[in-house]
Amino acid sequence: MNSTEAQASIIQRSEFGKRLKASMDLYGPLCVGIDPHRKLLAKWGYNVDAKGAELFSMRMLQAAQGRTAAVKFQMPMFERYGSKGFAALERALFAARQMGVITIVDCLRGGLPTTVSALADAYLKPDSPMLADAITLLPYYGFRSLTNIVGDALENGRGVFIASVTSNTEGISLQSAIRQRGDFPGQTVAYGVAHAAQNFNDGVEGMGSVGLIIGATIGQWMKTSGVDPSVFTGPILSPGYGWQGAEAKDLKTVFKGTKGNVLVTVSRSISSKGPEIADLAAATEEIAIDVRQALYEAMEEGDEEEMPEPESVILGPNHVPAAASNHADGRPQQTQHRQEARHPRRQPVIGGPQQRSLIADHNRESEII
Repeated sequence: MNSTEAQASIIQRSEFGKRLKASMDLYGPLCVGIDPHRKLLAKWGYNVDAKGAELFSMRMLQAAQGRTAAVKFQMPMFERYGSKGFAALERALFAARQMGVITIVDCLRGGLPTTVSALADAYLKPDSPMLADAITLLPYYGFRSLTNIVGDALENGRGVFIASVTSNTEGISLQSAIRQRGDFPGQTVAYGVAHAAQNFNDGVEGMGSVGLIIGATIGQWMKTSGVDPSVFTGPILSPGYGWQGAEAKDLKTVFKGTKGNVLVTVSRSISSKGPEIADLAAATEEIAIDVRQALYEAMEEGDEEEMPEPESVILGPNHVPAAASNHADGRPQQTQHRQEARHPRRQPVIGGPQQRSLIADHNRESEII
């Protein structure tokens, strides 16, 4: 590979991180979760089936467009309806692409390399039927089992989020377990996952494309896990805010010292306000302001303290992290965004023929706009 080809490969492998960071800088660090729970479908007046899940998704997409950095589809809630559910997800992903919305499919899959390679064909390649910008993965077959699919994602300008310290309380017993052999003996499972993910981001200017999943509710487990989010240079997807109990103070605790790379996912706290798009949009804007304020305060608290050297936290004694200043890693200027956190630009309510849903909403009398 000559120098030109090598440079092109580096650009391609960092594409998702750069696109996501640009969207976060523009719209803030909120990701709207699109989780068509059966109770919500019934509450909204939809049938509890694949068609209902699709209609639900289209409304959530329209409320999120122009107000949030990304959306995340909870794949099992479509899969429950079989082939029709997958078709509904495929159409929703197509609609999101047409709207210019960054998409994450929360499939949380793992397995042997030959098994997970099928996920790349499904979600991460240009001709994938359910093309998304990123997917979520489980590393518990061993992180190296994910190497090929991570490579496929990066070579196609896509990203992945790998579970490290999740928001479910039962997960900490596994994630804080001490590794007895292999890489990082004596360190926790979560530590090893974070270190291995960081290796893919080294050498990338700005935010990388290989992310972690770190729950917003895990403040009391931070020391136990051995993971310090503030030294990770890829995107961090954080569930748990709102419905699962995490508040602004939890975001400030868990993500103190991070540098604008945390994407907080919120689902039911928004979708419970539906089905009217104006109500969903208002809830999205309100939560986006709160999340943005909390994370900027977390960044500022980290600036006021002397942070430990990255080598002593999650990256290990022999790791040499890529150097990055505030500007190089994409972090916005503090003064400007402190003001925007309190008074962000409010986007207009979506409307007009160019922004109408790609499908008709036959279960409701009002037109989707």
